Amino acid sequence: MLTNVQALVQVTDGRYASDQELMFFQQYLGSVSTRLRAYQKIQGAEQQIISQVLTRLKVQKPDIFLVGSQDLAAKWQRDTVRVLRYSATALLLNDSEWLKDSLLMWFQSIMRAFGAQDSCNLTYTLMQEVMTQHLDPEELRLFLPILELSRTLLGKSI
Repeated sequence: MLTNVQALVQVTDGRYASDQELMFFQQYLGSVSTRLRAYQKIQGAEQQIISQVLTRLKVQKPDIFLVGSQDLAAKWQRDTVRVLRYSATALLLNDSEWLKDSLLMWFQSIMRAFGAQDSCNLTYTLMQEVMTQHLDPEELRLFLPILELSRTLLGKSI
């Protein structure tokens, strides 16, 4: 939404916007109640979502957070909460570009530097599965592509 508004302001500098150029507002308004409902569900279930993903990760790869003798589970949790919160905001705003530009591209560099792409790929794959327990099909239709963007950008090897 913010990205679309910014683009509209630049394109229509000094003139009125056409009906076609304003269409994204109507599309957004048609989904805003679903977006708000999903955002609130994610907010309310954040700890449960993170806990479920963590449990599934440890079942699939028991040593996923061990680097030498160091356990990085707490760092994973902080990072994953941050991505989930930004993703929920992107859902609310209908703005995946904002998510990509404000967090994911920066975070991608960090995950690559630490070689954490496999962990990210598995984390956001499992999070998509976990979300089916928290959101209804209409909400999932709007949110799963955002999580897939996170999985793709953070879990992709060069």
